[in-house]
Amino acid sequence: MENFDDSDVIPDLVDIGDDRPPISSLVIENTIVKTVPVTIVTGFLGAGKTTFLNFILTEQHEKKIAVILNEFGEGSVLEKSLAVGTQGDLYEEWLELRNGCLCCSVKDNGVKAIENLMKKKGKFDYILLETTGLADPGPIASLFWLDSELCSDIHLDGVITLVDAKHGLRQINEVKPDGSVNEATRQIALADVILLNKEDLVIAEELSELKNHIQTINSEATFITTHHGRVNLNEVLDLGLYYQATNLSPSKFSNSSESHLDLSVRSVTLELNERLTPEIVDTYLQRLLWEKDVVNSLGLTLEIFRIKGIVRYSQPESVQPSFVIIQAVYDTYDTMPVKPEATNTADLSSQPDVRFVFIGRHLELAVLKNALLQLLRPD
Repeated sequence: MENFDDSDVIPDLVDIGDDRPPISSLVIENTIVKTVPVTIVTGFLGAGKTTFLNFILTEQHEKKIAVILNEFGEGSVLEKSLAVGTQGDLYEEWLELRNGCLCCSVKDNGVKAIENLMKKKGKFDYILLETTGLADPGPIASLFWLDSELCSDIHLDGVITLVDAKHGLRQINEVKPDGSVNEATRQIALADVILLNKEDLVIAEELSELKNHIQTINSEATFITTHHGRVNLNEVLDLGLYYQATNLSPSKFSNSSESHLDLSVRSVTLELNERLTPEIVDTYLQRLLWEKDVVNSLGLTLEIFRIKGIVRYSQPESVQPSFVIIQAVYDTYDTMPVKPEATNTADLSSQPDVRFVFIGRHLELAVLKNALLQLLRPD
């Protein structure tokens, strides 16, 4: 294994020759900062995460990818080739593979592994962070917003959730004894990309039923069907789903919002032609995510897992409209201004001033809308 020294000169990130604009260049105070995208890979037990990651680590794809593993699957090439100790910090044990990828295993959420990995900055283009099969990816995603030192080197690119096409519906419908939302549903609710794996094991009708059920939970995720975890990596990596307006354009959002009360986890889209201020947006999000005092018609508190949004802020007529991207996972949220060069502002200008997509439980569109209108018009 190659030894890396902290004093080594840090080279530039490798250009993989993709035609898309580089997501790893963020503009902060007019300065271009090179950051490495991190993708969280999650999925219920047996969904095929190990097969998917083995494909990435062994395929000749000409991409320098670092993979951080939280668990080992049966027959994993990593399990056979990586010496796993029983004491100490496992994130120190990095293995460099023939195709240029790096991998290691960890016992914790992987943040320490990422911090250690960034000492090798320039040796890779992407980081994939695997969660365990029973893990909730929400708190892990939130860490990338809360750890400011970590975020100076990386940015969250998205969450990939693998779903077992054969057993996925049963896993989603599992009823927890305490009435809480099960792990499989949470993983789907927080996904930006959903890989329907093992499609070859089910008939077309079963696959369609599963997909329809998943889209009720998360109408915003991109669906990719696959078997043996094999995908075109350009469809799952460097997507900029948390920071690029081009991937959060209004056409990406669902325009279908069910008006009836549904106690299960589902997506609800709120559109409004009202100009908001930053103060109103903050107060609205804090009430929903922090104070949690908004209830539906049955008196049940709205339980929000994920929010995506684009909002046009109120500006004088002489000033160009100001758009912001809004992202939230559980009680952590972030607003980022849309750079004029990052998207087609003319397209945004033709859309509603406010567009939120909520994913959660006990949601009612009318309640979400009224809570916002009360802030706009207190009288």
